[in-house]
Amino acid sequence: MKVEFVDLRREYQEIRESLRGQVEKVLSRGCYILGDEVQSFEQEFSDYIGAGHSIGVGSGSDALYLVIKALGIGEGDEVITVANTFVSTADAIARNGAIPVFVDVMEESYCIDTLKIEEKLTTRTKAILPVHLYGQPADMEPILAIANKYGLHVIEDACQAHGAEYRGQKVGGIGDVGCFSFYPTKNLGGYGDGGIVVTNNEMLANKVRVLRHYGQEIKNESIVLGINSRLDELQAAVLRIKLKYLDKWNGSRITAAALYNELLAGVEAIVPRERASTKHVYHLYVIRMKDRDNMRRKLSAKGIETGVHYPIPVHKQRSYLDMGFKEKLETTEKICGEIFSLPMYSLITEKEIRFVTDAIKETTGGNGG
Repeated sequence: MKVEFVDLRREYQEIRESLRGQVEKVLSRGCYILGDEVQSFEQEFSDYIGAGHSIGVGSGSDALYLVIKALGIGEGDEVITVANTFVSTADAIARNGAIPVFVDVMEESYCIDTLKIEEKLTTRTKAILPVHLYGQPADMEPILAIANKYGLHVIEDACQAHGAEYRGQKVGGIGDVGCFSFYPTKNLGGYGDGGIVVTNNEMLANKVRVLRHYGQEIKNESIVLGINSRLDELQAAVLRIKLKYLDKWNGSRITAAALYNELLAGVEAIVPRERASTKHVYHLYVIRMKDRDNMRRKLSAKGIETGVHYPIPVHKQRSYLDMGFKEKLETTEKICGEIFSLPMYSLITEKEIRFVTDAIKETTGGNGG
């Protein structure tokens, strides 16, 4: 038996007829950039998140970059964030000329340790950028309190957390602005790159709209230096269909994670912990084991694909070492040597999950409780 890390073909089979009709509609219109599908999806996604404005862009990385630029954060400014994330989070800060200031994470959630934020603040700090990692919401209440106390922006990196909730509110719509990715493997993914910015700040939304389209408010009149980063009509059409399934698919991920937790109960592994008052949507199902690399090799030999998200924290990446970053982040560095991701997607079967957990038990001698 082979268990793929992600199988997007099953998802396609579930919605193929709806998708074909939607894509054909776009093709028959002959409009592929900033048309009716993008506008409709932006409104529908705003309604889903509970935010006043959504702006479709080319990727989640661009969403972060454009938001930081629109907020006027630039040369010499500092943004508080984490190193236990994909490198694009910090890149969006650095590409604007600002400096990412890394805070360690909490061992139980892998999200930013809110008790360590204030000690990293300086007069140059302009924003806090928490990451809702693996589908787990960061602890937003203390983050908002700190931001309010010091007059800082809060930018949510929700690129892995479509539909996740914090105290009953969907992430991305809690801070000043939220950023999402529609990379194909995400809980809400397109068939190519895509992203979106959500905010209740109309002025900020308008700035992002201008920046995503060459800095133009009207055609051929550039008022600021912008870039070309637009969600296209075909991706928007696909995402409009998929958005209708998102809550159902998230529910399936939550059920799959609960089964994993149950079956791994007798194994020497640290499984995901969902904090009270949050809804974890399990973009990834990440566990920790001391002998991680050996376990992955043995699972691979049995036909089970796994991943590591992420083996090298950002502050240890060569590009950031070359920029002079020398932070010591004890928890981040510890967990990066132990974490690995088991197969997880909305249509994974119970049989596949049992095959994966049985293979882990055979290797460790665990009985699964």
